[in-house]
Amino acid sequence: MLVSRMFVVLRWHILLRSAQVKIPFLRTAMLTFTGLFSSNFLPTTIGGDVVRLTGAMQLGYDRAICLASLVADRLIGMAGMLFALPFGLMPVFSNPNSLQAFSLAPLVTKIREFIHRTLSAFSIWFKKPKALMYSLLFTFGNMACIFAAIYLLAEGMSDHLSYWLIAGLWSLTYFVTLIPISINGFGVQELSLTFLLSRLGGLTPAESLTIAILIRLLFIITSLPGAIFLPSILAAINAKPEPPT
Repeated sequence: MLVSRMFVVLRWHILLRSAQVKIPFLRTAMLTFTGLFSSNFLPTTIGGDVVRLTGAMQLGYDRAICLASLVADRLIGMAGMLFALPFGLMPVFSNPNSLQAFSLAPLVTKIREFIHRTLSAFSIWFKKPKALMYSLLFTFGNMACIFAAIYLLAEGMSDHLSYWLIAGLWSLTYFVTLIPISINGFGVQELSLTFLLSRLGGLTPAESLTIAILIRLLFIITSLPGAIFLPSILAAINAKPEPPT
């Protein structure tokens, strides 16, 4: 999971650098982990992005470029999940009972919004396809690590699940969690993953819920380095500018 977090750092860093933002990698990591940690306490799943943007602005980086890079970062993450989505939709459509209980309407809405926002957010990077390709590769690295973590947890409980089935079920969970009705998807992610693992993965509800809670704990634990950097970010935000001489 720590490796997956580093792929997230690399994804945003390559977007910033390709947009001519001269930010050191360590500072990108500092802002990213601060955002990951802060998202555990802020509404919706993009609260951490607001912290990243505020911190970048206070450190003197261009506001418009940083905002565009965060939108692109989020959309590239969604694009990566779209590649894994078919592995989750196939068992959903092949199981009529699960199709009745699991509404795809929010998912379709998110995909439509994704396509619309992608065209407007990527204007800076359309001329830099190499940077977009690297960002997408880092997204795949992040996804691979998350899927592997769930796979290892299932194997540790003596439950064998296909790696690709896990990829599909997590991608479904990811898009459902984007619905802004909780803090960082708390509750929504756990219930969605529990439902999918039990209905489509063949696990018992107790096993599915255990895996869902453990994954959430791993996300929280791997965001803890952000707590180290949070005070300095808050201090920069609260600092009053000196009067002009």
